[in-house]
Amino acid sequence: MFDRLIKLIGEDNLNKLLNTRVLLVGVGGVGGFALESLVRSGIGHITIVDGDTYEQSNINRQIGSNSSNIGKYKVEEEVNRIKNINPSIDIVGKRENIDANNIVNYNDYDYIIDACDDINAKILLIKLAIDNNIKIICSCGSGKRLDPSKVQVSRLDKTYNDPLAKVLRSKLKKEGITTKIPVIFSSELPINNDTTISSMISVPATCGIYLANWVIKDIIK
Repeated sequence: MFDRLIKLIGEDNLNKLLNTRVLLVGVGGVGGFALESLVRSGIGHITIVDGDTYEQSNINRQIGSNSSNIGKYKVEEEVNRIKNINPSIDIVGKRENIDANNIVNYNDYDYIIDACDDINAKILLIKLAIDNNIKIICSCGSGKRLDPSKVQVSRLDKTYNDPLAKVLRSKLKKEGITTKIPVIFSSELPINNDTTISSMISVPATCGIYLANWVIKDIIK
């Protein structure tokens, strides 16, 4: 399945991708597209972590959701779907949310992709990455936005127009943790202040593809 990819990056680089271990936390609107990109780009070992089930409202933007899997766990549905894409991939699904009790179980990876929207989980993952010399990239807010061209790779300390990034930055500073963390964020101002986070597919999908691309580019240099 990687014949066209080999022509682009070479067999040595493909082998690097096949031997890389990635932890992906969150497989919703952003994480689902990150997962899709990782798998189709040759990453050979992936652990996905998510405690949620699919809801009707997910269908408009989450690549793993459809009318037949409402109420089913995302990680289980995604593991089955990904194995249909690449039967030889080593993929593990953990049906849980990251917290202080289970974070110690996730210290044996080359890369961490944080695609969740839980601030406390993000902080735990950043601490884990720093303590274990794991490369990490985090997603910031992708809801309430329409323009995928405003999505960019940056650092947490350089983000703007993003309330989630602002809260994360503040909490990290209070704990004395660096905010020079690679992130994907949108410079577009949120469209409204509704408590329900409105969203469509274009921005979350772009964020997810950027997350995966950051990892892939770093591996093959």
